Amino acid sequence: MANVAVLGIDIAKNVFQLHGVDADGQVVLRRRVMRDQLLQVTEAIPPCLIGIEACTGAFHWQRHFEAQGHTVKIIAPQYVKPFVKGQKNDGNDAQAICVAVQQPHMRFVPKKSIIQQDIQGLHRARQRLVNHRVALISQMRGLLLERGVAIAKSASIAQRTIPEIINNPTIDITELTRDIIGTLHAFLLQLNEKIRYFDKQIEAVFRESDVCQRIAKIRGVGPKTATAVVAAVGDGGDFKNGRHLAAWMGLVPRQHSSGDRRVLLGISKRGSQHLRTLLVHGGRSVVRTAQRKSDPASRWVNELRERRGYNRAAVAVANKNARVIWALLYNGGEYRASP
Repeated sequence: MANVAVLGIDIAKNVFQLHGVDADGQVVLRRRVMRDQLLQVTEAIPPCLIGIEACTGAFHWQRHFEAQGHTVKIIAPQYVKPFVKGQKNDGNDAQAICVAVQQPHMRFVPKKSIIQQDIQGLHRARQRLVNHRVALISQMRGLLLERGVAIAKSASIAQRTIPEIINNPTIDITELTRDIIGTLHAFLLQLNEKIRYFDKQIEAVFRESDVCQRIAKIRGVGPKTATAVVAAVGDGGDFKNGRHLAAWMGLVPRQHSSGDRRVLLGISKRGSQHLRTLLVHGGRSVVRTAQRKSDPASRWVNELRERRGYNRAAVAVANKNARVIWALLYNGGEYRASP
């Protein structure tokens, strides 16, 4: 194992497959190890380049391997798949990772600290509860609609209307239906309480972070967007420029070009859907409020909305905000709005 220059590790829950090559590309290590043996094996290998696939636990192992002196790169699964030879198994996957990590133009996943992962955990837990809330309201709306009672699509209106419906004796629904809807509504109130708890946690993280507060000075960027971006991107050093970050978030046009024919379609929607959603929602708020303002930025937004429509203007603002966020993260300084 002294000759290992590049090591590909296929990570799993209990069993890990290792594939190592020397400086000449010759295979010098093929081994299957258990979870409790992995760190002992990698510690016996002199510092080398280790490639692992982005999955649950990847950042945990990255921190441990780097503490042993190794250089660790994490690769997205879609960039590993083209290098898989033969059938799908752990050995071939480890070999593919070993080959992929050596490619000169390979794109790697940005490194994340424990704090960044904690903040991402807050956002993911909150989004899970929000999804449950939407599903719960839709289920109650469907149950009432089957009984001939229609309520508005708005979640806030539905939450106000449902208690009035189940407590109104003049509405023709059975007592069992009232009990079902009432139980679901009580669960909805519990979800709202848990969501408010996570909102307070995100606000606390935001208040403690100077970087997040600087980013939140951008129009259309609030505490949730700022903390989510910092948790995902860090200092922005893994991106060449602002457009690179916007493309990573899926906020640039999707191409289908060939030869002299250049075709640009809708946005690519690559990367994190959560980040993209937050930025686009922020862009919508900017487009909506710009109609009442006359500063240069608002005039640009209004002209864009009149020329290209509301949705495209909102995405354009989100794209611009992503580029400004990268500049603040990478170069530091304070945000200065156009005069």
